[in-house]
Amino acid sequence: MNTVWLLVVCISVVFAAINGRIDGFTKAMFEAGKAAVEVCLYLVAIVSLWLGITRILEDSGLIYKLSNFFRPAISLLFKNIPEGHPSITSITLNLLANFFGLGNAATPLGIKAMEDLQTLNPDNDTITFEMMLFIVINTSSIQLVPFTAIGLLASYGSRNPNAIVLPTIIATVISSATAVGILWLFKKFSRKDR
Repeated sequence: MNTVWLLVVCISVVFAAINGRIDGFTKAMFEAGKAAVEVCLYLVAIVSLWLGITRILEDSGLIYKLSNFFRPAISLLFKNIPEGHPSITSITLNLLANFFGLGNAATPLGIKAMEDLQTLNPDNDTITFEMMLFIVINTSSIQLVPFTAIGLLASYGSRNPNAIVLPTIIATVISSATAVGILWLFKKFSRKDR
């Protein structure tokens, strides 16, 4: 991938030189670099805030109440996870972060959930159905309020950054239902289950 980016930059420099627009090219490079740093700082702030909230929820014990509240739904989806296993809490936190559109903050929580699910895996060379299901749900992730996208749209001057809420809910519900349905079909018709 580094080669591709280097090639794109080199071709851009050549075309800027041919067209006599080196000044514009240089200015655009610095403005894009500045914008990239600003977006990164904004995303770091969101991730830090969510991880801080997660830590407060965990230290106060509220996370266990949240996981108990969502336990019936998670147990319905993840039938082979024993009751009281720490993966339920990790999965709950990850799904809540995704639900509120905090995908970047959900990443470390998703890694923790996979580590917890791995403790239930008898064969370290393969993944369990629960791990596959978690990956599918995590990837398609239903979002109620996409805070990150709304924040980015607002920071770039959008007049109505909240306009993406309803389309996001519809798109993510459809993608999640489709992804889980396809996974269940693969499980049903796989040779291993026959």
